Amino acid sequence: ARIAVITGGEPALHNLQALTDALHEAGFRVHIETSGSAELTGVLDWVTLSPKKFKAPLDSCLREADELKIIVYHKSDLAWAEQYAAQVRPDCLLFLQPEWSRRDQMMPLITEYIQQHPQWRFSLQTHKYLNIP
Repeated sequence: ARIAVITGGEPALHNLQALTDALHEAGFRVHIETSGSAELTGVLDWVTLSPKKFKAPLDSCLREADELKIIVYHKSDLAWAEQYAAQVRPDCLLFLQPEWSRRDQMMPLITEYIQQHPQWRFSLQTHKYLNIP
């Protein structure tokens, strides 16, 4: 199946109904990556919630999340991640991703954390490792 991912900035700030309708008509599954700070619109097949510290996600977005992705910049972000993991559905996938500029420091920390908390998975920005802008 073909997948279209709506991301970049905060896509939920826009009414996505016409876009998601057109993508579905063209045969795409529609995924979104959002901070959850605005109501979701349109018909979405998959919601990746990546909350930001400066604006908490809405309860409705927490309920709709299929995947929770937490960017880890500091060790304290692991406790912050658990706070959100407790608020999403039990079947929501949980991912920890090192912040790119601190990946060398955070990857060992995340690896150890996942070994002790196997409900979490590792997420990487593969395009950056491949030097794809």
